[in-house]
Amino acid sequence: METHKHFKIFKPYGFLSQFKSNSTFEQKKNFLGSLYPFPQGTMAIGRLDEKSEGLLLLTTNGKLSAQITSNSVEKEYYALVDGAIDDEAITKMREGVSIGFNGKKYTTKPSKVSKLEYTPELPERSKKIRDARHGPTSWISITLKEGKFRQVRKMTSAVGFPTLRLVRVRIGNICLDSMQSGAVIELQDTDILI
Repeated sequence: METHKHFKIFKPYGFLSQFKSNSTFEQKKNFLGSLYPFPQGTMAIGRLDEKSEGLLLLTTNGKLSAQITSNSVEKEYYALVDGAIDDEAITKMREGVSIGFNGKKYTTKPSKVSKLEYTPELPERSKKIRDARHGPTSWISITLKEGKFRQVRKMTSAVGFPTLRLVRVRIGNICLDSMQSGAVIELQDTDILI
């Protein structure tokens, strides 16, 4: 029986969710392979864009990757948004908002959205986020079962509260917990039953 390896990482800001690029444009970018000596054949399960941080699962098992990226597994994000978010904006995102996807309009599926009444304990980001002198900000939690390209950012923008920082904190039952940016933890097969 083939033995697979699985990892959870805290993808830092400014890293691409891949191991290398064939594009000359991306040669100077930061890739996951610089964080840890991952075994040959390791792939990211889903993606986080370059400016997003947080929980990313990696595996050498392609079937597991397909299972987790399906629309049945919850992914939870903490987003710091520009402005004092109101109940109306939260309700709109819960019910579904119209965003652009592949050049067409797409209405997001209903999701769980709530305002956080506290500032989450997260490592400081490598690139400074604008400070309170530029107006209020709000932290929200968004839990989705789908994952269109830059969906959370597009959702908060659609309701008038652009995302300033985005951190994925949970995939299924696997949580970021108190990991630090750039940290890598090897998981057992039993840890990754989602």
